[in-house]
Parts: sequence; structure tokens; C-alpha cells
Amino acid sequence: MRIPLVLIGPVVFVSLASAADPAPVPQGKVDFNREVRAILANNCLQCHGPDEKARKAKLRLDIREDAIKAGAFVPGKPDESELIKRVCSKDEELRMPPAKLKKPAITAAEIAVLKRWIAEGANYSDHWSFTPLKRPAVPKIDNPPFAVRNAIDNFILYRLQQEGVKPAAEADRVTLIRRLYFDLTGLPPSTEEVRAFVADKSPDAYEKLVEKLLASPHYGERLAVWWLDLVRYADSAGYHSDNPINVSPFRDYVIKSFNTNKPFDQFTIEQLAGDLLPNATIEQRVGSAYNRLLQTTEEGGAQAKEYEAKYSADRVRNYGQVWLGGTIMCAECHNHKFDPYTQADFYSVAAFFADIQEPSIGNRGPGTPVPTPEHEAKLKVFAEAIATAQAKLEAAAKEFAAKPEAFDDVEKWTSPAVAKKGPAVVVVPADVKAIIAKKPAERTSAEVTKLAAFAQVNAPALKSERDAIAAATKARADFDKTVPHVLMSISGNPRTVRLLNRGNWQDDTGPVMTPKTPGFLPPMPAKADPKARYTRLDLAKWSVSAENPLTSRVTVNRLWKLFYGNGIARSLEESGTQGTVPSHPELLDWLATEFQTKWDVRHMIRLMVTSSAYRQSSAETPAIRERDLTNRLFARQTRGRLDAEFVRDTALAVSGLLNRDIGGASVKPYQPAGYWSALNFPTREWQKDAGEKVYRRGMYTHWQRSFPHPAMVAFDAPSREEAACDRPRSNIPQQALVLLNDPEFVEAARVFAQHTLEQGGKDDATRIAWAFERATGRKPNDKEAAVLTTMLAKHRTDFAAKPAEVKLLLAIGDTPVPKDAKPEEVAAWTNVCRVILNLHETITRQ
Repeated sequence: MRIPLVLIGPVVFVSLASAADPAPVPQGKVDFNREVRAILANNCLQCHGPDEKARKAKLRLDIREDAIKAGAFVPGKPDESELIKRVCSKDEELRMPPAKLKKPAITAAEIAVLKRWIAEGANYSDHWSFTPLKRPAVPKIDNPPFAVRNAIDNFILYRLQQEGVKPAAEADRVTLIRRLYFDLTGLPPSTEEVRAFVADKSPDAYEKLVEKLLASPHYGERLAVWWLDLVRYADSAGYHSDNPINVSPFRDYVIKSFNTNKPFDQFTIEQLAGDLLPNATIEQRVGSAYNRLLQTTEEGGAQAKEYEAKYSADRVRNYGQVWLGGTIMCAECHNHKFDPYTQADFYSVAAFFADIQEPSIGNRGPGTPVPTPEHEAKLKVFAEAIATAQAKLEAAAKEFAAKPEAFDDVEKWTSPAVAKKGPAVVVVPADVKAIIAKKPAERTSAEVTKLAAFAQVNAPALKSERDAIAAATKARADFDKTVPHVLMSISGNPRTVRLLNRGNWQDDTGPVMTPKTPGFLPPMPAKADPKARYTRLDLAKWSVSAENPLTSRVTVNRLWKLFYGNGIARSLEESGTQGTVPSHPELLDWLATEFQTKWDVRHMIRLMVTSSAYRQSSAETPAIRERDLTNRLFARQTRGRLDAEFVRDTALAVSGLLNRDIGGASVKPYQPAGYWSALNFPTREWQKDAGEKVYRRGMYTHWQRSFPHPAMVAFDAPSREEAACDRPRSNIPQQALVLLNDPEFVEAARVFAQHTLEQGGKDDATRIAWAFERATGRKPNDKEAAVLTTMLAKHRTDFAAKPAEVKLLLAIGDTPVPKDAKPEEVAAWTNVCRVILNLHETITRQ
């Protein structure tokens, strides 16, 4: 099928409607969800949908019975249906949608679909994401064009055969290993790993590689980046002064959860309500920090009541996006105009979170200490040191008190601890004086113990023992400051939540809302006590119950996007009627039901990446590009630029600088002086970290919501003020400039150049091949090698004549240049390596 073109003047516009759907509209029965619902939602439901306050002419088109009763549709008779008459009318007063709405006119193709649908009976069907989950049968495939490795292949091939489309061939081994490394760890494979995989001819070589990467500690980091986008993790409060908050242990919790393959239902429960679990562990309570990741304010003039409403709405928005995949946020001020979410639903969900105790305005404090195993081990050492010093003091004091002459000069003892201005004479209590006055032989054991206790605190002779305890105690106190803290959820008496008329926080006239899930979805189980209040724990359990069809559908759709480039339903943030219909609804439901069996994330990912569909080449042929421009059929893989963090990680990994430590506090890499000059209350300066911290993975970079790291922004990282369900992938000049000029990339190129000179061979050609393969996984072809050779020669000449520029270039970054290196040679190779790190192939997942 040729894609229709619309010609306007000299410019050619591709019809988006045709480009989005790879197949011609079949002349079989019209599919309401796939073909009709979007037409009604985009053109009619704003005025004739669920929102009763916005409804015109008392006409509701989202309910079949209402639409038929009003005469909008006459089943079997499209020409007698009022809707068809209105959308076809030449009279602007009668034509729908009205011109004043400034909506595009319904197209002739859409009108044809509506007519056929009405002629067939105008039958509705429930929206795909809201219907109960049922496990579909796996289709059988005759004469499959590639190996059917699991059910995913069955579903993909079945659709391809229906469409008459051939799948792409399997990608080459270099592409496959790089794809798996980027998808499962966010890091490139080393040259040695690529060569070993290419050389491994065993039939299970691919599966062994998958298992190796699923077991890698970096697997948890890669998935954490995805999850942290969703839950809007950041290191700052967001509003007003945007001061730092302590939440990095939550990031560690997420990484660990994926690395230990924590069941997703448990993962969900711990985040929404870990603090409410019986005998909650520290880890579960850290998980509940999810509820504290929202934006807050410290502004002195802010209205507490207003920000209570903001925080409440923020939590509903994020919960609705992450677990329901929908736009419940559109019901904050009125009933949803397209979906069955009501305003009562919005505020009933808000009531679940009303028990979280936090200040409406002001600093949220340091949070709860969360010692890591390393911290706990060191704390044990400190405790033992203090106990040992204390025991030595007690023994020395007992020995001292037994000496006959020990207290002869007690009246002259002085102590700086009791003095404000210099040492002061120790005050000897009367009972101690009385004991001292006795002969040593006459003192009882209790009296000797009392003298020892007095000497322990005051005797000058025991000062060194007391100083040892003080030093150990101070060391422990100083170390305590390094223990991570996190803002956990703390439950208390729930605040009153009212339905806010038009979302107005100043309006107290709305009804008080109690916790309840959206009314159109399956309800929560009834409480034994009908008066008992539902809690966040109830909400969490309901979210991952078998009755809720949304969570598993939404989650597997997002996981699919990570490994296939696009979701089965493209709109990852919108599973409602304004979103896109799944291209493979049966596959999506099969995956969702499979996920619900054990909520095993690693199992789902293993299924996805071991399928033949995943292993396809991403190369396009002219025929498949014309047939399926946006790859809705998944007849090939999808290539795409790496996420911002992984672009940085790749440069550091290729250069050999990458610090692969897992977890810990956020870090601050290079930024120029005055970088934070725009931040106030208080004013502050970006304090660059030192040593190995500078080379940590991008996901550990300090995330300032109002001032995200510029290199991250250039590569489309979100601010995380709201849930980011799907990062955009832009292609802008600033990205090349970051790769060429940002200090962290310049330093990476320089160190890469140093390694190339030291390890890449003895001549230019060998070194160029070594460096190119290290970055891309393959040797350069003759043309690529020639370009790099010419560039090297040019920069050698330039730098030989400009020693000052050499000095400036080599001074960038903390890693020193080897003393025996030739500066102009390192500089020339640095520029070659800057180009290699800037290659599309280096930063692209094929």
C-alpha cells in the first residue's frame, strides 16, 4: 500500500492517519475500540461525554442506550442517524463538531467508518484497558519464517501473516550483544565481551548471555532509571527554594528490588504502604519513601491549606499515572470529559493518602537514618571501641581508688569540664568526703565502688582514659553524620479531604470524602467492620489484585517499550480513551495475565528478550518502511538513541573512567562556577565532588528539579516534577555540542586517547581500529578509517604549532596525563576520540 500524500504548494505532508496504521481498514466488521472510539472521543465526547457539567443538549454519546434513545444512532440505518446528518451537514449552524471548538472537520474516511458501524448495528464495546483480564489462546503458526521461541513470537507472527508482511532477519551478533547490554544494563559491552560472544557458537550462547546480564548488579540500575522517572524521584523539593531532600536510600531500594527480583506486587505494596505492613522492616519503610517524593515548598508566605491541596492532588496524579496508566488528574476540577473518572473518584483516591504526616510548609527535616551494611559494620566497630575504652577507664578507676594515697590531694583536683573560664576545683560531695576520711581498710566494697566512680569522672590521673572515650565518642558522632537519611511515610490521624468545587482549595462546601477506588473499576473487598476506613495498604493490595485490569496491562506495556522501542499501546501515559489502541491486544493481555501469575519482572523481561521478535534487525527495507512506517507490526526492531544517563555512562565506560559502584548518595560532576547562581533561599554554590565520585553512573547525578543537569536536559532527561512515562527522543545540535565540549566528555575522550596510545598498538591504523572497536563493537571500514586518519594528521599539525592550546585541552578534568606522554600526541588523539564518542553508532541502541 502506498502512503497517501497531501500536496499543499511545494511541500509534501504525509497523512498521519494512514502512517499510524500499517494496514488498510479491513472491509469486515468494524472494531469499535480500534476504529470508532477514537473518532467519538476526539470529536464528540468533550460536549457529549461523561462530564455532566460540560454536556450539551443533554446528549450522551459514550453510552449506547442514551445515544440510541436520543436518535443520534439508528442501528442499521446510518442515513437516518442524527449524528451522520450533523457531521455531513453543509450548514455551519448544524454541522458537528461546531466551528467554535476549532476542531478539524471529521474526515470522509472517518464518516465512512461511522456509517459502516451504524449499518452493522452501532454496537459498543468496553474500552480495552478497563475490561477484565482474560488469558487469550496462543495462536498457532504454520511454516513460521523464524524460530518460534515463546508465545510472543506466535502473536507477532500471527499478525504479520494476517497483514502479509515478512519479519526482518535476525540481527548480527555484534548488534545483538550491544542491544542486550544497553537494554539490560544501560552499559556497552567491552571489546573482549563482544569478541567472545561472536566466537561462541554454542546453541545456548544467546540465552547464557541473557542470564548473565539479568544477574548483573547493573541490571537493577538500568530498570531503576525507568522506575525513578515514573515515581518522579529527585534530590530536591521542587517548589520555591528547591532545597535538597534526603531520599537517596529510596533509589538504592529500587535498585536492590530489581536486582533481587522482588515480586512486583510486593514492590507496589511496599512503596504505597510499606510503613503500614505488620512489623515493617527498615527496607519496607524505605520503600514507603515513595509517598514523600512529591514537590513541596518552604516559602514563608505560602498558604498551608493551598499546599495541602497541591500535595494531595500530586499524589493522586502520580498514583493514577504509575499504576492505572490513566489521566485521573483530569478529574480534579470536573468529571473527566472522556473517561469514566469522576471528581468524586479523584478526591476519594486522595483520601487514601490523607494519613501521611508532613508539614504543609517548611523544611521536611533530615528524615530517618538508614545505615547501610557497611555503615552498620563500622558502627559496630565504634561501639566496640567505646566499650573497650570504657572498660579500661573503669578498671583503672577501680585500681586507682584502692590506693591508700589516691585521694590525699583531692581538694586540689581541678576539672575544665565544670569551669566556664578555665579549670575549676572539683566539688567533692559530702558522702564521698566521708568515705575518703575513713581508713582504706575500713571502707566497704560499696564505698570503694563509689570512690572509683567519683575518680572515674574527676581524677586527674585518669584523664588519658577519659580522653580516649571522648575521642571514640566524637568519632562515632562524626560518622553518624555520614549515615544516609530518608524521608519515610509516617501514618497518623487522616486529614479531612473534601471534594473541591472546580478544584478551588478555598471552597469548603464540598462533601467529605472517604478512601475509595474509582467507581467504574472493580471495588475493594468489603471490610469486616463496615465502619472501618480503607487505608493505603488496602489501595496497594487492590492495585495488584487479580480484579484490577490496569496495573499489569500498564506495566507490561511499559516494559515492552524498553525492549521494542514502542509500547504495544503507544501512549504509555494514557490507557484511557484518549490513548492509542494496542496494535496487538491479545499479546498485551497474554503478557498481562502472565505477569499476574507471579508478578515476576525478570521472567517477563526474559520472555521479551529471548523471543525471535526481539532479535530482529532494526534495518529498514523500502518495502517495510512504506508498509509500516512507524513499526506498529514489530516486523523489525526499533533503533533509538540511548537515554541521557546511558550516554554519559557509555563515554565513561569506553574511556575506562567509569566508577561502577552500586548505590549511595547523589554526586555532583563538573559544572562551571556560578552554575547555581539563580537559586536562592539560600543562595548556594554547586560543589563538585572529587575523586572517583565524579565518574559515577549518570543515574547518581544530583537531580535538581528546577535546575536539572544541562547535559541530561540536552538528551531529554525529565525534570521529574511529574511522572515521566515516556521520554521523548529529540535530535538537536546541542547534543553534539555536549558530547564535544562538556568537560566530562572531553576528559573521557582524553583518557580514552591515553589508553589508545598505551594499549591500542604501535601504529596509527591499529590504534584507530582499536579505539573504533572499543566504542562501537566493530572495526571501522576503509572509509571510516581514512576519515579518522586524515583528522589525526590535521590535529597533529595544528597542536604541534599551538602548545598553549594543548595545555588548555589536557588540563580539562581531574585525571592527570601520564608524565611520560607526549602532550601534543595526546591532544591530537583526544580530538579523534571526541569524534568517536560523538558517533551516532556509539550512542545508539540498534
